[in-house]
Amino acid sequence: MSTNYSIRFAANPDDFDTYDTDQIRNDFLMPDLFSDGVINLVYTHYDRFIVGGAKPGSNALELETIPPLKADQFLDRREIGIINVGETGTVTVDGNEYTLDFKEALYVGKEAGKVEFKQANGKQPLFYLNSAPAHTSYPTQKITQDDAEIVELGSLQASNHRVIRKLIVHSIVKTCQLQMGMTQLEEGNVWNTMPPHVHDRRMETYFYFELPEDQVVCHFLGEPDNTRHIWLKNQQAVLSPPWSIHCGSGTSNYTFIWGMAGENLDFNDMDKSKPTDLR
Repeated sequence: MSTNYSIRFAANPDDFDTYDTDQIRNDFLMPDLFSDGVINLVYTHYDRFIVGGAKPGSNALELETIPPLKADQFLDRREIGIINVGETGTVTVDGNEYTLDFKEALYVGKEAGKVEFKQANGKQPLFYLNSAPAHTSYPTQKITQDDAEIVELGSLQASNHRVIRKLIVHSIVKTCQLQMGMTQLEEGNVWNTMPPHVHDRRMETYFYFELPEDQVVCHFLGEPDNTRHIWLKNQQAVLSPPWSIHCGSGTSNYTFIWGMAGENLDFNDMDKSKPTDLR
């Protein structure tokens, strides 16, 4: 079997208040998503969201079902979003092949069939995966950088000038609840999602990449008046509960992929916090 998985249970914010550094990292950090020739998945109890990474070798990797799904195939009751954060590779969905270049995305709907990840011409793709339960089937769709809905926010003066590319969102592709996109910090800028916000009807994950190997990002989580932090390296991901803020600051600029699932597909459904109210 080429698919490994682990399970993360949801945390109560009152319990979270008692967590030490090790427990925060054990419950929220996903440090090793990419391993040679395997698919690594983290099944979470936040909206039954799955986070994963596929790094195919010379042989194709099939996205196999895992025991928590109690399903014959992975996509029997799920949808999945795939973003390539490596070199060019291919994703085959029910016999149809899609080539994904760096930062290109693929949405695959419920009951789409067999999914395989492959190298292309010996190059090494890294497929970052987000999956959520789905109630109906929508067509498979590739989304390029040119297809993205682009929003520019922040400023150099506030150290948070960033470009958001919405890739798998309702204005571009039909989904049940999954949303994914990418935020790039411009050179000289380090703060993301600042001012911070909470969206109680959606959980979120952050995958940080394009971060120099000798640099780190400090990701903040917790309730606005009771925050904690976690340090991440390049190509690591973190879970953000619906009751938690999510913002971060790096020792360098970087890019991150955000993925969401929950009750609402409205991207702007959020409760903002003032920086001066954070504790």
